Amino acid sequence: MSKIEIIPAIDIIDGKTVRLSKGDYDCKTVYNESPYDAAIRYVDAGFERIHVVDLDGAKASSPANLPVLEKLSAINGIRVEWGGGIKSDEALKSVLDAGATYAVIGSVAACKPELFIEWLEQCGGERMVLGADVLDGIVKVNGWLEGAGVTIDELLKQFMPHGLKRVICTDISRDGMLQGPSFDLYGRLNSDFPSLEFTVSGGISSMTDIERLNDMNLNSVIVGKALYEGYITIDELIKFSR
Repeated sequence: MSKIEIIPAIDIIDGKTVRLSKGDYDCKTVYNESPYDAAIRYVDAGFERIHVVDLDGAKASSPANLPVLEKLSAINGIRVEWGGGIKSDEALKSVLDAGATYAVIGSVAACKPELFIEWLEQCGGERMVLGADVLDGIVKVNGWLEGAGVTIDELLKQFMPHGLKRVICTDISRDGMLQGPSFDLYGRLNSDFPSLEFTVSGGISSMTDIERLNDMNLNSVIVGKALYEGYITIDELIKFSR
């Protein structure tokens, strides 16, 4: 059995590394480490796929930290998964041109599905990642500030015929809370949609969480606050991955 892929997370506000609790911009912690230094540390440890969220972009509805993306993308061997504010053809092009390997599309997919279908068909399901942020089964958009009026299942069924392959599903109620992920949610999605690759996001608090998700045959997991707060160490992740 292949091991679950571990994807370290970097969230950015004003060019700085931060973490939010439940997506609340007023409940943020700013860390001393720059996004670039954090990415270097992860890549040096063997984690080449890095999940980066432009929180300024998510709030402004347009990418706001492209110089940071350009700098990160120049790191040798890195694959940057970038999300936040990608809501137009121009925004998507700017993110891909700045070096993102994967573009995470959230609000557009929920609110303008025909546009996301265009992007899926033009760029392919390898690069276009559906970012589904969920609270009580309902997808939330615009930096988790609004409900989209659609369920996660409805969203997946809509895009699968158009080449959807990768889905990052974040349980907002768990994000940044260090209380463990929604195992039931991810287990059900993985069972109901076996052709999709699900990335678990939100709530990871210990190596035990990661080991349990691995046993459930989940594809990948994003680890953020637990790393910054010391609940999980880089050495533990390296040991697990090997």
